[in-house]
Parts: sequence; C-alpha cells; structure tokens
Amino acid sequence: MTQRHQANTSVPSDPDEEGILGPGCGLQPARDFDPNKAEKSETRHVPKPKNERGLQKIVRNFTPSWFSVTMGTGIVSILLHNLPYNGDWLYWISVVIFALNVALFILFTFISIVRYTVYPEIWLAMIRHPAQSLFIGTFPMGLATIINMIVFVCVPAWGYRFVQLAWGLWWIDVIISLACCFYMPFVIMYVHRNQLLSMTAVWLLPIVAPIVASASGSIVASVLPNPQHALWTIIISYILWGTGVPLAMAVLVIYFQRLTLHALPPREVIVSVFLPLGPLGQGGFAIMNLGSVAVEVFVETGTLQSSTTNSADILYVLGWLVATIMWGSGLVWLFFAVASITRSKFPFNMGWWGFTFPLGVFTTSTTQMAKELPSTFFKVLGTIFSVAVTLLWIMVAARTMKRAATGEIFFAPCLKDLEGKKAEAESNCPEEIPPV
Repeated sequence: MTQRHQANTSVPSDPDEEGILGPGCGLQPARDFDPNKAEKSETRHVPKPKNERGLQKIVRNFTPSWFSVTMGTGIVSILLHNLPYNGDWLYWISVVIFALNVALFILFTFISIVRYTVYPEIWLAMIRHPAQSLFIGTFPMGLATIINMIVFVCVPAWGYRFVQLAWGLWWIDVIISLACCFYMPFVIMYVHRNQLLSMTAVWLLPIVAPIVASASGSIVASVLPNPQHALWTIIISYILWGTGVPLAMAVLVIYFQRLTLHALPPREVIVSVFLPLGPLGQGGFAIMNLGSVAVEVFVETGTLQSSTTNSADILYVLGWLVATIMWGSGLVWLFFAVASITRSKFPFNMGWWGFTFPLGVFTTSTTQMAKELPSTFFKVLGTIFSVAVTLLWIMVAARTMKRAATGEIFFAPCLKDLEGKKAEAESNCPEEIPPV
C-alpha cells in the first residue's frame, strides 16, 4: 500500500465522528483519537466536572480560533460597504454588521482575558499546541477589519477624532501583528514537533497578520490630515508587507510540496486549502492601494522626488503589476481549493470560517483592480464574489450559532495535553498537586 493511499484511508468515514476528530479550529488533524474508546466513554455516562459545564466550559474552551469569526464578519461588512454596484440599503446593512463585529470582538477579547487570567496554565499549553497557537494571528486580523470600517463609516460621519482612533488602533495592530509574525514561526521551528504530512495551511495565519495590517495602513493613511503622519504610515505599511508576503510565499511552497507528496488534507481539515488566498488577495490589495495613496502623499511631502522621475507613479504602476500577478496566482489556489472540497463531504467545525476571510480579501483585491483600471469585468466579478462571500458568511454564522447553543462547538484541544501532564504529575508526586 502506498503512502498516498494510507494518508487518504486514515480518515474515518462517519461525519459525526469527524466532528469530534478535529480540534476546535477544525484546521489541524487530531492526534491519538480512537473512535472505539470514544464510543465506550459515551456509554459510561460519567458526570462532567464543574469546569466542563456552563460558563466555565465556555471560558476554558474558548480558543483563539474564535477570532476568525470577527475576521469573517468584518470582511463581509467591508465588502458590502465597498460593493461596486452599491445602494443606501447595502450601506446600512454593512453598518449593522460592523456594529455586530465590534460587539463580538469586545466580547471575545473579554472572554479571552478571563480565560488566561483565571486559568494561566492554559496559555502555555495553547502556545505549545501545534494548531491552536497559530490562531493567535486571528486577533490582530479581526482588529484590522474594525479599523478599516472605522475609516469607511465613522470618519465621514464624525470626523477627526475617529481618524485619531483608527490611527491609534492601527499602531496597536502593527505591534501585535509583528509579534505574531516573528514569534510564532520560531515556535513552529523550536517548540512544535512537525512533519510534512501533518502540515496544513494554518501555518499562514500568524504570517498573514502583518500583510493585513499593511492593507489597513494604506486605508488609514488616506484619511490622515498630516502628510508626514501619512508618509510614515505608508512606509511602515510597506515594511509590514515585506515581513509577511515573502515568508508567506515560502510557506506556500512547503504547502504545495505537502499536497503533492501526501495528497489532500483529511476531510475534517479540508477547508484549510482556502487559506492561501489570504496572503495573495490581501497582499495584492495592500501593494496596490499603497501605491495609490503614495501618489498623493509623496508629492505633498517631496519624498523621493527628482527633476526627471516621479517615484510615486512608479510605485503605483509597480503596485498594480505585482497585485495582478498575485491575483493570477490566487486564481490557481482558488481552483485547487474548490476542486479539493468537491472530492468528498466534510463535517462542520470552526474551520469553516476559513472560507470567509480568504475569499473576502481575494474579493477586495478584485474590486480594487476594478477601481484602478477601471474595468467592468472586474466590477461584475467583484460583485459576484462579494455576494457569494456574504451568503457563505450567513450559512457559516447560522451553523456556528446552532452549535454554540448546544455547547458542542466549544472544544480546546490544548486542554487534553494539559490534563495529561497534570495526571502524570499527580501520579508521580500526588502530595504536590493542590485539590481542584
């Protein structure tokens, strides 16, 4: 039997079992799962401990992957606000979704703070987990969607104070994004035990964070009244783009090798094949929009100006060219992703939120190209993509709320490792373990 065939046949065929298989993120294969043991444990009817019931269960099992909900919700509000064929009713729908996203982000942040304050040992366990730790990058990306909508909605309505708010939040987002991009890949190298077979595109999450911050920087810079502030925002955004895009391309090479040598990922994590659209779509939008904003700011500040060349125009044209190449590369990965999910049925889990944001940022790149060219083709295509992402968001949000109401979606794989270490320590030195 070949290695490729073994990789495919190792996945259980029961969709209900698959819901248990994957971790809360749904983007990394589970480890050490025995369905026979799981079935036996269910028939024993052992009462759950207090920390696995009610609000305590939600807090303990509230993984960073929940911020992918704010990413998906935020990108939908942005798409509806910037839809090429727009209307007042779509504007107000985008505002409502924006308000919902702000409320979700505040709620999720509060629960996360409580989680790591009340249970500080979970933080280290989460960092050491090969999947959950990488979802830390979803926090700054979720924040970036809020920053963008502040610029789009609040600045025109309420003026300069919200410009200051957006700029201040953007600097916070930059710091967190760089921390994720620098530290988490090193954790992958030094802490996690990885194999090519178990690698998924979730490796991209902390790396994409500075690319998203770069795109937000181009949006914030366009409303800053001080040209010098706008200039520094643009320069920092170019640096952010440089920290994320080349590293993301390196990961995509590794991921392509993994797909070709070991076949498609298991069905419970198959939606991760959409994640490569993130750096390609958002990177294209960022470099294109930065060039567009630089045309005005560089002239005002006299940056890189000479008597024979206009550096801003060069950046603008190069930005569009690079964005077009990245958009074409994104088409290839989009085909791979759609072809992959049509091979078989796959269960619902938090990984389904991996559909919305990558497709959403690829759509923003499409609509930006329609604006810069200008092009009716890209306008229509951007509108089709935007409607598709919105419908997908509605479906995923509805299924998430249904699972959240029953509590089955709250599951933190890193707790299994933590409880295993506690049990081992208790068996070795029971007198040193305080009662729970």
